[in-house]
Amino acid sequence: MKREHAETLNQCPECVCFNLRKSARVITRFYDAMLQPIGIQGTQFSLLTVLHHTGELPITEVAEKLGVDRTTLTRNLKILEAREFIVVGPGKDGRTKSVKLTDTGRDTLVKALPYWEQAQKKVVHGLGPSRFKALLKELSAIRALTK
Repeated sequence: MKREHAETLNQCPECVCFNLRKSARVITRFYDAMLQPIGIQGTQFSLLTVLHHTGELPITEVAEKLGVDRTTLTRNLKILEAREFIVVGPGKDGRTKSVKLTDTGRDTLVKALPYWEQAQKKVVHGLGPSRFKALLKELSAIRALTK
């Protein structure tokens, strides 16, 4: 192995992608555990929240807002649709599909909110308010790098 490659491999623990993905998995498991009494996952909570705030949206726009690809979103939508939390129907122009929150989905979101708030408070408290705000700013900057 070339020396320059060996030196690069030694930097892997400092890899931004590795560390962000590892942190994302850990925090996702934490939120999933906190939301478990309601029977939804953190990713589902996020999706329901987006739909609550935006109303009916084309699938493509939902994927953009969540930062996921359409295929991943479609799999998640099927689960939520089967549980009657959302309705997937024809879009406004007939060529697209749109997603809308149902009353059952809204009720589930309302029930989940205290569990999410508890998780959120624990994370913010653990980091401290200033580190939390700095983290959000840095994550935003990282997202902006890829545009």
